Amino acid sequence: MRTLSYQFQHSNTKYYLGESLLQLGNYADPARSVLVLDENVDKHHGHKLSGWKKLVIPDGEENKSEDVLEQIINGLIELEADRKTMLIGIGGGMTTDLTGYASSIYMRGMPVGFVPTTLLAQVDASIGGKNGINHGKHKNLLGTIRQPEFILFDYSLPLTMPDDEWHNGFAEIIKYACIMDATLFTYLEENREKAMQRDVAILEYLVERSVELKTKVVLEDEFENGSRRWLNFGHTLGHAVEKLENIAHGKAVAIGMVAAAKISEKLKGLPVEQTNRLIRLINDYQLPVTLTSNKEEVYNIFRMDKKREGDAIHFVLLEEIGKALTQAVPISELKQLLDEL
Repeated sequence: MRTLSYQFQHSNTKYYLGESLLQLGNYADPARSVLVLDENVDKHHGHKLSGWKKLVIPDGEENKSEDVLEQIINGLIELEADRKTMLIGIGGGMTTDLTGYASSIYMRGMPVGFVPTTLLAQVDASIGGKNGINHGKHKNLLGTIRQPEFILFDYSLPLTMPDDEWHNGFAEIIKYACIMDATLFTYLEENREKAMQRDVAILEYLVERSVELKTKVVLEDEFENGSRRWLNFGHTLGHAVEKLENIAHGKAVAIGMVAAAKISEKLKGLPVEQTNRLIRLINDYQLPVTLTSNKEEVYNIFRMDKKREGDAIHFVLLEEIGKALTQAVPISELKQLLDEL
């Protein structure tokens, strides 16, 4: 187990890499903490958490909502939680997002920690302090940026995921490779078979490299005024597809990355062979590559994207694999490019 400590603008966060969920009591006091788990996590791992106060919430992205947020708040009131109580989210990205948001608004802020249980949550959702809930068709429209006190990474937890969810997690790892680490892209190509077989050594490397890359960007630009926008590669279109098609986040981001690469060909001269290389890699990790959603509906969601400023969206493009940039693209131009995909 390794412990890393990072100083963000308003807080210090510790990462416990390779720690066991069974050791959670070393980092938080069960008598002064409340756990938030979804039903699935409680079913598989609840027996490891005897003696802790728990709030169990429904599973699924559709439950990242104001109704479930209210359930958490009401539960905290019933448990007489105060502003010194530690709230700990144990689950996938939906759970960590909801827990982080609840902790930031309950009594104007209480300490929070995360134990991400899915590959996607370990490599992306739990890191960086973005917390929030969906509103209508708009993903993460309501939220805050507030860092957790700790994140505990238990590498055994994602190994029990269904195949679909395992594949889903690789979309964000591929994203990091695309925007800032061409060597990681090659590593994913060369180690696909072991990764798909859930080789623990490969998993450990991919999680820790992803954590390192995302944290580096967040430290440079915690409140998303510059380089942190790169982390949205594939997400502008991906979030729209996710809501319209009701598919998993990773699958939607995979579709969004291919679309963003094709747009990059037109706006930044990304070589076609690099787009094709990305398509092959996404296919290799059994993720979708083709946009089938109604483009008019996708465009309508674009118009309320959080990255919009005025009549343009800060769209993440690739100059080459491993090198991204953000460009303000007029929404009308994006509509035309979308129609041409």
